Amino acid sequence: MKKVIFLLSIFMATSIALKAQTKLEPLDKDLSTVNYPYEVHFLEFISQNQPLKMAYMDIQPEKPNGRNILLLHGKNFNGAYWERTIKFLTTEGFRVIVPDQIGFGKSTKPQSYQYSFNQLAENTKSILDKLQIKDAMVLGHSMGGMLATRFALMYPDFTKKLILENPIGLEDYKLFAPYQSIDENYKAELKNTVDTYRNYQLRFYYDNKWKAEYEPWLNLLAGWTLHADYPVIAWNAALTTDMIFTQPVVYEFKYIKTPTLLIIGTRDRTAIGKDRAKKELQPMMGLYNELGRKTQKLISGSKLVELDGVGHLPHIEVFNRFITPLLDFVKN
Repeated sequence: MKKVIFLLSIFMATSIALKAQTKLEPLDKDLSTVNYPYEVHFLEFISQNQPLKMAYMDIQPEKPNGRNILLLHGKNFNGAYWERTIKFLTTEGFRVIVPDQIGFGKSTKPQSYQYSFNQLAENTKSILDKLQIKDAMVLGHSMGGMLATRFALMYPDFTKKLILENPIGLEDYKLFAPYQSIDENYKAELKNTVDTYRNYQLRFYYDNKWKAEYEPWLNLLAGWTLHADYPVIAWNAALTTDMIFTQPVVYEFKYIKTPTLLIIGTRDRTAIGKDRAKKELQPMMGLYNELGRKTQKLISGSKLVELDGVGHLPHIEVFNRFITPLLDFVKN
């Protein structure tokens, strides 16, 4: 009963650090006016012959249990949206590391960068090496699930456990939709507004039920569209969309040997390129109620937790239902 009460208190907690983002306002490419829920550090390094800064949070628990968890964000987000998850895990004794990938959040938005999941995994590993962290459990949501998959394959000895929360890339989108060039992606990104983002999130994340607690995460994304820096953001978004579409990980699940948990909101229908696919193919894309089960069969020994009636964002939409299986997995 005490655990249930504690879970509810975490779920109902109001974000203080991101309170300002309950109001839509212009945001520059570095989110310089946004305070993250925990102190932000930067790794400065050279990649692809250019200087870059990668933002990350490193949250130490008051009573360490000696274990580390790496949280990897999705494409339409940054590390800040893990706030409640961080609070809960650190209370349980875990050290939590939360990067903003290059091209996202407070990290550098390069004009020219060859995005790949291998490169992002290597960048992330550089942070962990700087912090002298020898191993960690890795949790990835959405695009972060694709990255977490590649990370686990590149660094199997480092990755103690793998958790995939509604990861995209559970199917090869190229088999359904025609390729769209980066230039075309860019033109599409430039058309985004707060309304297009909200409508998309209502459709895939929250089942047309909008709550005030969703507003900060929408505004962090939509605020960019109001700033003169938005073309830089849109260009990087176009590059990362191309990465997702052209670099499927579905064929590599069978090689994962790391203990793996899949947390799948079965209402989710997210699929890259669905709007470009033939109408008769669109209903076949992004069927997470089927894809979760198929993926479990591909990853030897993996465990699947299905969250019925939940969309693409379980750790925001239904935090209690998300955190319970996560905690069971990472503590045992």
